[in-house]
Amino acid sequence: MRKKLAAFALLACATPAAADDFGAFDNRGAELDAYLQCVPYAREVSGIQIYGDAHTWWEQAQGRYATGTAPRPGAVMAFRPHRSMQLGHVATVSRVLDTRRVLLDHANWSPINGRRGQVEKDVLAIDVSPANDWSAVRVWYAPLGEVGTTAWPVAGFIYGEGRPQARQQLAMAPARKQTSKRFLSAFANFSD
Repeated sequence: MRKKLAAFALLACATPAAADDFGAFDNRGAELDAYLQCVPYAREVSGIQIYGDAHTWWEQAQGRYATGTAPRPGAVMAFRPHRSMQLGHVATVSRVLDTRRVLLDHANWSPINGRRGQVEKDVLAIDVSPANDWSAVRVWYAPLGEVGTTAWPVAGFIYGEGRPQARQQLAMAPARKQTSKRFLSAFANFSD
């Protein structure tokens, strides 16, 4: 099995991609059609070096990073698990609008064009907690075209050291709509 994996990796790296596989790709500057999870995206955007599922970030931040209940640009909003969101969620505050509204940058929240794992930038989150302490928020949900109806529980904000990192494009390359026949044929004789 190990030899087969090594052969697969070597073959995948050595097989040149045919130019016609990309068709008339002229969308320069477009991001990949990648599936991004919220955790690596929040880590990249905020600079906060915490790993593991989103629901573990709040506990992991204790003693390592400053934490609190007030939003700041560059801070990570740590969502608690709730209903079907069993692993929690993390999002980076891009802007504070007022005491009850912020803009977030995050990944894998709204399905966009029928696909999960998309990045959303500057989406609205509203503090709906009775005590105005950011313990519950409603967040923009693209399929509705407005802020969603669910009040999502929030543990708080994790503050990175220094200033938030400048926004940057994580990856850029043309994305194939389909795996090429040439690539697939290279593995036709492999079996488990």
